Amino acid sequence: MGVELKHLRYFVAVAEKLNYSAAARGLYISQQALSRIIQQLERDVGVRLFERTTRSVRLTPAGAALLESVRPTLVMVDDAIEQARSLGPRTG
Repeated sequence: MGVELKHLRYFVAVAEKLNYSAAARGLYISQQALSRIIQQLERDVGVRLFERTTRSVRLTPAGAALLESVRPTLVMVDDAIEQARSLGPRTG
């Protein structure tokens, strides 16, 4: 399975909050589902993105590097979608 854009958005939410429960609430999904998605993303990428303890969540160096690269990518994707919406006919 390849890396999904939605999963990268979920990764950014966890990375910004450094709290799975808070990120899950903001994403309107369960904490368990978010945890599974992040674990799948880590398998897909091939590295651990977060260091987790019972009391904290921290980015690994690999996670920090991914976050730095993913943020501008997501902005570009959102901008491209908005541009397409402004130029094309509406569906539905």
